[in-house]
Amino acid sequence: MSDSLNAPDAPRSRPAADEAALHVPGVSVRHTRVKGEPRFPDGPSADPAGSHFERRIRSFQPRRSRVTAGQADALQRLWPTWGLDIDGQRTIDFGELFGNDNPVVLEIGFGMGEATAQMAAAEPGTNILAVDVHTPGQGNLLNLAEQQKLTNVRVGNGDAIILLREMLTADSLDGLRVYFPDPWPKKRHHKRRLIQPEFLDLAATRLRPGALLHCATDWEPYAEQMLDVLTAHPDFENTQAGGGFAARPGFRPLTRFEGQGLDKGHVVNDLLFRRVQHGDRTDPTDRSDQSPTGA
Repeated sequence: MSDSLNAPDAPRSRPAADEAALHVPGVSVRHTRVKGEPRFPDGPSADPAGSHFERRIRSFQPRRSRVTAGQADALQRLWPTWGLDIDGQRTIDFGELFGNDNPVVLEIGFGMGEATAQMAAAEPGTNILAVDVHTPGQGNLLNLAEQQKLTNVRVGNGDAIILLREMLTADSLDGLRVYFPDPWPKKRHHKRRLIQPEFLDLAATRLRPGALLHCATDWEPYAEQMLDVLTAHPDFENTQAGGGFAARPGFRPLTRFEGQGLDKGHVVNDLLFRRVQHGDRTDPTDRSDQSPTGA
């Protein structure tokens, strides 16, 4: 199905000035693209990693829902400066990306970006690389960053696993936030959940010792699984002296959707685990002892 629709009597093409006149803030962008034309020529790529990497079982479902004119404008104008396509083809220099040497926190999945913007505003000395595949949310966060003059936010588009594995160096992150990931509630889909031992193996290599891994979910069975997996992992320790879940820390804002869930009786669980000092564990991305064929 096309990303957008034409009015039945609309012409097949329209001068750019006429299209701009139709762009009303808050109104969805609705035009037909030529086959093969990028959705946002100067914005995020539809599939930045392309066919360069194996199609593993993904923990996310790409959503290409309706984009407002304001979001589309932000994607076009701000993406070249504040956006990052996760193509897996280069190593990221955070000093170059953010223009400073402040600590960097990776946020995987940010929805519409309201909480991310609040955290960035509250912590101007911390850089936030926020990654998602939801195009309207990417545009909304860019809008919020511009409106609030948040120079410490960059928006990543694509698979966070490829980012961690191919584009980040060891000990480069000062924190990792995974708020309300897809719970994949059906048992046959549990393998798609992000918080698994293999993911923690990878994340641990990119987090410096002492860095905080913060997860939150309103799906209680997933919260229990997260707690079990994190507690069993040798590279992480629970910040709660008695183990178990943590109270929501003050730096994680209460989002509108979370508040609605709490009003309905949903239980939200936070997990705060710290990266322990490095041991003798092998970096899962280290291929130095492998032959060129990977044998």
